[in-house]
Amino acid sequence: MIVAAQVDPEWWSSGLWNGRPISEFLRRRDITAVFRFLHARGVSYGRIAGLVGVSANRAAEIAKGARQVTAYEVLERIADGLNIPRPAMGLGRDEDAVASRAPGAVAVEGGADRSLVGVGASNLVRLRLGLDEALAASSVAPRQLELIEESASERMRVYPSASPQVMLAMLAADCREVQVLSLRRQPAAVQARLSGMAALLATMCADALMRLGDVAEARRWYGTAIHAADDSGEPRFRVLVRAQAAMLPYYFGDPTQTVALADAALAVTSIASSPGALAAAGRARALARIGAADQARSAIDQARRLFDQAGDEDTDVAFRFPAKRLLFYLSGAYTWLGDTDEAYRVQDEALRLYGAAPTVPIDAALITLDRSMCLAQDRRATEAAVTARDAVADLPETQRTEIILTRATDVATAIPDESRRGEVAVLTDYVRACRESARRLGTTAALRP
Repeated sequence: MIVAAQVDPEWWSSGLWNGRPISEFLRRRDITAVFRFLHARGVSYGRIAGLVGVSANRAAEIAKGARQVTAYEVLERIADGLNIPRPAMGLGRDEDAVASRAPGAVAVEGGADRSLVGVGASNLVRLRLGLDEALAASSVAPRQLELIEESASERMRVYPSASPQVMLAMLAADCREVQVLSLRRQPAAVQARLSGMAALLATMCADALMRLGDVAEARRWYGTAIHAADDSGEPRFRVLVRAQAAMLPYYFGDPTQTVALADAALAVTSIASSPGALAAAGRARALARIGAADQARSAIDQARRLFDQAGDEDTDVAFRFPAKRLLFYLSGAYTWLGDTDEAYRVQDEALRLYGAAPTVPIDAALITLDRSMCLAQDRRATEAAVTARDAVADLPETQRTEIILTRATDVATAIPDESRRGEVAVLTDYVRACRESARRLGTTAALRP
């Protein structure tokens, strides 16, 4: 009883935890917060354990958020042992309900008694308690959610430098974990965070599949990513996944679809953001590719303006939009506009920012392939072919995927027929050999016969 005296019942009505009334945590039956609240007031976890009838280890696990308390009888022991008024935690007794149906029970309007017109109050109590337990049992421990988010952040850090096959194997385990948790009913705030993680993971899967050339499956994963982002309710995710999805038709389809998807991304929110700058830059590049020169130049200005307002600092983390990635997109826009002088200038600056040994090798290769296209436009066929071949050869073999090989093929195709000999023929043969090697390694989809 000496220990029990250390828990002041007044704490439960007037105490604060993290700046909020402890009564709020009691109503939610947040026992983690209750134990931390007591510990901060000098009550050891061992003493708490003795008061509520659990082991010291279990009390510590509850306080850390590693274990949830859902059993009603344990909640009762906690309330009694810590001098918490039962109503503060929404706890009651079946005998209270029985008393409500005893002779002399207070009548309610319309002459119905407290049996609520044939539904026993004790049954309602049990039903409510069952619902409370179901809601509590579906909750994800805070630390578990943090671990999922930390894992997704780590995946975004390594994604730009890893081969797509390796990333897909890593992402599969994370996707399964989020799937299992999302199949259970979760509180809205928890489900929003899970959906946000699902959006990022699905987008990485879609991007990896796009790099491999598996267009149909990439499209399906982008659809999943958009669904998850919308479910999260987070505008940044909703803009980001649409902006990323817009890349697929640019590389493997109709660039007018890229424009439509970029427009959809920009329509999600009026607040400037780095995903918005990405969407605008992708839109500019696609407009240039379909020959809408005036619109493309206007879109370039919009992308620069949004980047100035909300662009990211220099980083190689996936889905961020630093200056070098803006220049990467503008390289494509100026290349398709035929403004080779400006394209060369932008490419030089972008490659300088990526560095001599870029952490994101695929971006640097695609920028160099833009340069090859510019050289082809300037009728420097041999130089264009050599530059394109070097761009592919400088990549690790597992990174010579379909997205790269398709752009190299575009370079060869852009060179007039009468110039397709010498180094141009070497480029064509080299790309064919890379594609065959990629098929044997399983690093690209068989898009061509």
